Amino acid sequence: MAHPKHRTSKQRRNKRRTHLKTTPATLASCSNCGATVKYHTVCPECGYYRGKLAIEKEVTA
Repeated sequence: MAHPKHRTSKQRRNKRRTHLKTTPATLASCSNCGATVKYHTVCPECGYYRGKLAIEKEVTA
């Protein structure tokens, strides 16, 4: 079994893992207004998340 003689730095570890971050974000449609939204985020158009109002949007007239 190999035993490391030196600790692996955060920078070296993160360089090795960079290929994992190249996939684009998964998109879904908002159940309330139908806008395209990133998974697990509040809809920027209507402010709903999972069918419930999360953020009050100001009405400009």
